Parts: sequence; C-alpha cells; structure tokens
Amino acid sequence: MGVDNHSKSTYLELQRKKVHRYVIFKIDEKKKEVVVEKTGGPAESYDDFTASLPENDCRYAVYDFDFVTSENCQKSKIFFITWSPSVSRIRAKMLYATSKDRFRRELEGIHYEIQATDPTEMDLEVLQERAN
Repeated sequence: MGVDNHSKSTYLELQRKKVHRYVIFKIDEKKKEVVVEKTGGPAESYDDFTASLPENDCRYAVYDFDFVTSENCQKSKIFFITWSPSVSRIRAKMLYATSKDRFRRELEGIHYEIQATDPTEMDLEVLQERAN
C-alpha cells in the first residue's frame, strides 16, 4: 500500500505549520494508496473531528491536541488514530490493519497512537490522559 504525496505534505502542514487541527485519511483501493479525505481547520473542535469519521467504515486520522499542563504550560501532542468501527466490513478492517504500520512509518513526529472500534475508545478524556 503506497502513500500519496499529498497525504505526507498535508500531515507536515499539520505538524509544522499548524494549518490543520486534524487530517482524515482513507485507503483508495483503486490507486492502492492512502489519500487525504478531509482536513479540519485550526478552529475546529474535537467534536467536529469525531463527527467527520464515518460510522461504518475504517479510517486513519491524525489529530493535533492542544492542552495545558499542570504547570500551566501550553503543549501540543499529535495523535495517530486508527478508526475501525465494529460494524465496518471485515475486508476493510483487514486492509486498514495490514496497511497501518507502513503508513504510520511515513508520518514522523507522532506522539501517541490510539486504536478505536467505537467512539468511547477515543473520547477527549482518553487523549487528555495519554497526553499528561
């Protein structure tokens, strides 16, 4: 499974320039590569992000999580999320599972990784716990 150049450059825009709050990627089975499906602007919320994920299909996503530490410091951590809802097709789950490591290696600077099969596994509280 290849990775589209646009996918890499869009991730770098999120990581280095803070142009995006999140990027959602999907596998284009015809092209056999990971492509950008949607980006969210810096003002978009975590709820906007989770609402953008399909209820019944798999996706990869990167989310730039801003938070304040107990020492009152502003920090940012990048999460790589594998979204694989239990109701999605078995073939899609297999495709995303087998392609994940190759795609993940293309994205340098990821701080944390989450695999979610339902929304509760990637609640905002889960991100806050992992980031602190």
